[in-house]
Amino acid sequence: MDPVPTSLHVAVITVSDTRTLETDTSGGLLVDQLMEAGHIIVQRTIVKDEMKRIREAITVGVKEPRVDVVITTGGTGITQRDVTPEALAPLITKPIPGFGELFRALSYAEIGAATIQSRAQAALCGTTLVFILPGSTGAVRLALEKIILPQLDERTEPCNFVTLLPRVRSEE
Repeated sequence: MDPVPTSLHVAVITVSDTRTLETDTSGGLLVDQLMEAGHIIVQRTIVKDEMKRIREAITVGVKEPRVDVVITTGGTGITQRDVTPEALAPLITKPIPGFGELFRALSYAEIGAATIQSRAQAALCGTTLVFILPGSTGAVRLALEKIILPQLDERTEPCNFVTLLPRVRSEE
């Protein structure tokens, strides 16, 4: 029998000018899939596509001692309103470039060259993992299934974020 995976505490933030909790399919997918994997949602918010609001929402998650992971959806494209990467930038203590690289490689297999428009990324902000994802439900599903959920499960070998977080916290 496999050991029960460690439950992490997650904040989910949707960046959108138009979505509500009822119409937020990408945020809903994040919540459903994370809970199904045994994680605990401690915060779910929707913020407008405004740098100050996005940064404030991410900061609340990063500074909340109970939150292990912050995941945003939306605002990673290239239009003037897409500012999630810029909002995150001053909070980063260690970028995790492999996430964006792998996400775009996997995404290319599904949507082709359009994946170049995504600025999805991951980083460590203090002792909190932060993932910023595109707003599309397909992109969220891909990131969750192929990268995030496996890395948030300590049964993933040879390594995963769950086993690294205690070391990150002890080094602070």
